[in-house]
Amino acid sequence: MAVQTRKFAKSDPAVHTKTLGGLNFTDRLVKVTGLIGAAFPLAAVIFITVILLINAYPSILYNGLGFFYKQSWAVGNFYSSATSTHNGITAPTGASYGALPIIAGTLLTSIIAFIVGVPIALGAALMLAEKIPQQMRRMFSFFLELLAGIPSVIYGLWGLIVLGPFLSAHIYPEFAKLGAIIPWLAGPVGSGQGLLTAGLVLAVMIIPIVAATTRDLLAQVPALPREGAQALGLTSWESVRVVSLPWIRSGIIGAAILGWARALGETMAVLIVSGNGANALPGNIYSPVSTIASAIVALLDSSQSDPTRLAVSALAEAGLVLMVITLVTNILARLLVRRVSAVNLPVGRGV
Repeated sequence: MAVQTRKFAKSDPAVHTKTLGGLNFTDRLVKVTGLIGAAFPLAAVIFITVILLINAYPSILYNGLGFFYKQSWAVGNFYSSATSTHNGITAPTGASYGALPIIAGTLLTSIIAFIVGVPIALGAALMLAEKIPQQMRRMFSFFLELLAGIPSVIYGLWGLIVLGPFLSAHIYPEFAKLGAIIPWLAGPVGSGQGLLTAGLVLAVMIIPIVAATTRDLLAQVPALPREGAQALGLTSWESVRVVSLPWIRSGIIGAAILGWARALGETMAVLIVSGNGANALPGNIYSPVSTIASAIVALLDSSQSDPTRLAVSALAEAGLVLMVITLVTNILARLLVRRVSAVNLPVGRGV
């Protein structure tokens, strides 16, 4: 039987070069696109910071360090021809820009949200990932993610109409009775619009963000280390405590900081339930308060009527302060994540 032989044509050098050239062009295109995408966040942060700094510069010259310790925010008299000048910057008569109350309000409301919201979110994530049956888990996960998509103005209206009045009528008076033991709980409880209500509304808003992220992280913990821990004699909860949570601790910190950043920058919900106290530090935990973000929204319309534009510049300086707070928070979070990521995972009873 004859054996058939096949002749293989030699590769055409022109075609081979063209193919390589096309691949090289594609690789270069992907590389350039990737570099642009990677550099875009940094460029955006620098661009926004520079724009804020340029617009805030007149306010920085006019207010100096007084911007950070004064408590009065007044745009002045726009209808008077008289003006005041300081460091070469002209301002309406009676203008004063003190940001201490709104800076304190931003930090206090976000801290309350963090303290209340993060433990609840972690508990919800643990239940969803470890204890709730699969059929119910899908339903609860759906509603958890639904909470994350609700607009902030809806949370604000809920806090104004439902949560605030209920707390001021039934819960806050009981808290106030503890004022002899915990001084910052003492004082008039008001109508439900204030620091504590704003912090609690923010806590509800960050719970789905932190819980959903932590739930997904728990689902990625390998089964082998957990089963090994239980084989060594640990209970189900102990295996979660010494294996699962340490395994994802850096992710938990990142999720918590993500929630805190949401609380720092939240605007509409805080504007609705905070009581808009921008000219004084809160006297107690129930007092009206204002944050940087909510103050910018509340004051922007009237500030645009300032013929000297200094009021808008002062708001730009407030926005710059908020951006610095957010950046510092994220930098500290990155350092903390890097530090805890280097710690070995403990496994074994009694650890």
